[in-house]
Amino acid sequence: MHIDKIPDIYIQKDKNEQDLFIYDFKMTEESIKTKVNLNMHMFSFLQTGKKEVHFANTSVVVDSQQSILIKKGNCLWSELLDKEEIYYCKLFFFSEHRLKQFLDKHIKLKRPPKKASSYFTIENDSYLTSYLNSLSTIKSAPQDVSNSLLSVKFEELLVYLISKYKTIFEDYLLSLITEEVSSFKKSIEQNVYSTLSLEEIAFLCNMSLSTFKRHFIKEYKVSPGKWLREKRLLKAKELLEKGNLKSSDIYLDLGYSNLSNFSSAFKTKFGVSPSNI
Repeated sequence: MHIDKIPDIYIQKDKNEQDLFIYDFKMTEESIKTKVNLNMHMFSFLQTGKKEVHFANTSVVVDSQQSILIKKGNCLWSELLDKEEIYYCKLFFFSEHRLKQFLDKHIKLKRPPKKASSYFTIENDSYLTSYLNSLSTIKSAPQDVSNSLLSVKFEELLVYLISKYKTIFEDYLLSLITEEVSSFKKSIEQNVYSTLSLEEIAFLCNMSLSTFKRHFIKEYKVSPGKWLREKRLLKAKELLEKGNLKSSDIYLDLGYSNLSNFSSAFKTKFGVSPSNI
C-alpha cells in the first residue's frame, strides 16, 4: 500500500527538519484518492482546480473560492482539474511547536478543549489574495531571511483569521493542540487487546515507530512493548479464570502469533502455565 508522507516528499533531503514550510504544488493530470499521511497541519490555498478530501468520518470539497486548514493525520485526497488545464495550490505547513508558541502569545484565555474537526474551511477574500502574493516572494530570499519572514507571515495569517472568524477559529486552533494527546491515548486504549503490531498502532497514531515510542514513554512512563504485554497477559488470566476458554481460544486475539510464545510469556509473568489456571 503506497502512502504519500507529506510534506516529507516535498522537502529536500539535505535540509534540516522544518517547522514552517511553503510549497507550490502544480499538476496537469488528476489524482484520485491518494493515500496521505499528513504529519504537519496544513493550509491549502487552492488557485485552480478542485480538492476533495476524505477523512475517517467526513469529507469536504473546495475550489478556488475557498481555502482549507487540514488537521494532521491520515486522509485520502483527490486533486481535480476544473476549467483550467493545470491544478495549482499553495501549501503552508506548520508544526505543533509553532502553533503552541502562537497560542501562548495571542490567546490568553484558554477555553475548555473541544474535539478537533478534521478541517476548517476558509472563504477567500482580497486580503488572502494579497497575502498569498506576498508568500510567493519569500522563496527567492536567502534561507535565514526566508525563515524569519515565514515566522512573521505565519503569525499574520492566524491573527487575520482570528479577526475574521473570532472565537470559532480560536477554538479550532486550541483543539488541534488538545486533541493530539487525547487521540493518541484513545488509539492506544482501543488497541490494547488487538492483534496489531506496534508499527501498525504507530501508523494509526500518525507517527513513525520511534516517535510513537517517545510519546508512549512520556505518557505511560514505560515502554509500549512492556505495557502491552502486561495488559494482554492480565486480560488472558482474567479470561482463563472464568473457565469458559482455553489458551488456544484466546492467544491470537491477544496479539500472540503462536500458542507456544503465549504460554511461555504467561508462565514467566504468573509462574504457572495457562493450562493450569
